[in-house]
Amino acid sequence: MVLFYLTFYCGGEKVCGRVEVEVNEMTRVSAVKVVALGCAKVEYAKGKQRCRQEAEYLRHEEVLSLHDQPTDADGSVVLRPGNKYQYTFGFDLPDQGQLVSSYKGKFGYVQYCVKAKLERPQQPTLECKKCFEVEEPLDINTPDLLVSGSKEKKVTCMFIPDGQVSLNAKIDRRGFCEGEDICINAKFENTCSRIVVPKAAIIAKHTYQANGRTKVFRQKLSSVRGNHIISGMCDAWQGKTIRVPKIKPSMLGCNIIRVEYALMIYIHIPGSEKLILELPLVIGTAGLGSRSNSVSSQEGSVSNASQSWVSLQMPSNPPSYSNLTRDVRLDQPLTPLLCDCDDTDGDSPIFMRSSSFQFPTSPVFAEVRRLKMFCTFVAVVHRF
Repeated sequence: MVLFYLTFYCGGEKVCGRVEVEVNEMTRVSAVKVVALGCAKVEYAKGKQRCRQEAEYLRHEEVLSLHDQPTDADGSVVLRPGNKYQYTFGFDLPDQGQLVSSYKGKFGYVQYCVKAKLERPQQPTLECKKCFEVEEPLDINTPDLLVSGSKEKKVTCMFIPDGQVSLNAKIDRRGFCEGEDICINAKFENTCSRIVVPKAAIIAKHTYQANGRTKVFRQKLSSVRGNHIISGMCDAWQGKTIRVPKIKPSMLGCNIIRVEYALMIYIHIPGSEKLILELPLVIGTAGLGSRSNSVSSQEGSVSNASQSWVSLQMPSNPPSYSNLTRDVRLDQPLTPLLCDCDDTDGDSPIFMRSSSFQFPTSPVFAEVRRLKMFCTFVAVVHRF
């Protein structure tokens, strides 16, 4: 069994772990080896032809030994049942920029693993395998990713000779991280006789190359839509947002697998092809601004909250709840089932109504304590 001290690594870091061996009977072991492998592999069918290609990014081999176990003249050791033997290993990953991030897609993958081999004289070699993740940092704070991107496009609708549809869109930068909002500024103009609908979506483009052939797989990740635009009218998006979902960063350094993202803004035109405009995106691992400054500022807020908690003077003996004799029994449930309500007050019938209920007033000491604990908890959550 192979165990890692961590399961996530970056280029240039040291991978450390151990191989644990247990035997049911006395066994002579000539050698225990670990082989670290990292490769990208593409495989798919193109008609009757099977396309397959690999690219290697990591290979390391090491022979392990037991420090407190006596060895024979040929270097072999005897393992006895009832004991657990641990072989430790460690190796350095290549520097950043020489590896590609772990990936698993529809027609290919990038995988890093460690294989442990237990060699025995005149017996088959035993093997076990354990994978680990590698993520290459991709900083979106570079100047070429901080510039805005904009495009304009017009199209004359098929079978509609009486007008055209135009689209102009802009975003403030190209680099984003998961969870961030993309602000879209766009203008739409409809001079045809049809009612059109503007939409936007984040698209992932997976490109696989094998045997000189290329296979592309596109996937819609998230989308938003605007209002209908009737004939002869215009519409505009000013800061309309679409959130980047939880996705893998862009993978641009692999020779046979490439993962790219784009913001696709398009207009759905009944009876004609969509008017599509794509703005390329780069999804990175380091967000806009300094993460260290953000973390330090959050740590400062946590520290201030802690200091205010310490400096808070409280009574030595908190008040007791035993003096509260108010009857707090409920005659009906707090949240009744959905029911039809009178529309005269402007409320929609789909909302629930609850009966009024007032909880008893808590002692002052408990109110202050709850407030301070809540503030400290929020600060810690925002830190992570």
